[in-house]
Amino acid sequence: MNKYYNERVANRKAQIAKTINEVCRIVQDVLKEVELQEPRFISSLTDYNGRFDGLEVVSPHEFEIIIYLNQMGVLNFVDDGSLPGCAVLKLSDGRKRSMSLWVEFITASGYLSARKIRSRFQTLVAQACDKCSYRDCVKMIAETTEVKLRIRERYIVQITPAFKCAGLWPRSAAHWPLPTIPWPHPNIVAEVKTEGFDLLSKECLTLQGKNSAMEGDAWVLSFFEAENRLLQGGCRKKCLSILKTIRDRHLDLPGNPVTCYHMKTLLLYECEKHPREHEWDEGAIGDRINGIFLQLISSLQCRRCPHYFLPHVDLFKGKSPTAMENAAKQVWRLTREMLTNSRAFEKL
Repeated sequence: MNKYYNERVANRKAQIAKTINEVCRIVQDVLKEVELQEPRFISSLTDYNGRFDGLEVVSPHEFEIIIYLNQMGVLNFVDDGSLPGCAVLKLSDGRKRSMSLWVEFITASGYLSARKIRSRFQTLVAQACDKCSYRDCVKMIAETTEVKLRIRERYIVQITPAFKCAGLWPRSAAHWPLPTIPWPHPNIVAEVKTEGFDLLSKECLTLQGKNSAMEGDAWVLSFFEAENRLLQGGCRKKCLSILKTIRDRHLDLPGNPVTCYHMKTLLLYECEKHPREHEWDEGAIGDRINGIFLQLISSLQCRRCPHYFLPHVDLFKGKSPTAMENAAKQVWRLTREMLTNSRAFEKL
């Protein structure tokens, strides 16, 4: 396992780190142009010694960058459960629209429209791509309401406008942590809830087909920082890196049924199943990975993978049954190999 980590996993990490540096340099240039045209969209993509805040690696060729907007506190967060996985931002009663920094994106009903902000941002990014110094190697991807760039014909970067909601915790995640499970430690729970969550302006799969009038106004709940905080300690992060590497090498299948985010989610459930710290020692990595793969087979067969913080949101929504069936077979082949062959990782 260590050999696999030191070779395959380290190699993947080094490659991705190189790509991130290249991609972020280009995106920073594009965002600088955006900011010149529209100072409300200030780039929050900052380099902390090679670590970029708000950057998520979707796969070695695909990245998501979160741009945090200034909320200028006249909006209330409304999470009444009617929009699974989403929430809305509504003008506080009696507050004047004109007090909001985003006045022209507020609907007649007083909601700050995620889609309207994204649409404006998309226009600005498209113009910036034509003006920036990397214009020869960066193209805007059309046919989507998302802000997506193709860089050097090799990488895809989605740039998502977002609001940070610190010191708040959504009602739809109020059941967490489960009182019957001694993980995570109450201090970490307090830390996670103080850190809060993000609201992202992106297409929400859970609302598609619901014909909800609110769909365009809704913001997607994201717990990216909370999840990362929970995976600190023991070999949890190491486990995640190994899972992502196996996923990229063996489960990058047609229809994309298994993503790195599915792996991260199942790892969090595995933490609940094994709440004691000694169960996350180096020597237990193999057992934890086998456990996660067995969970993955079961999820693919039931065609359901509940979001860790929002269990009513199914992360397999929109995936084709055939793609999930093929993935289940492939995951089962891998798992059988890992369970029966002590040298399986030499071939993985």
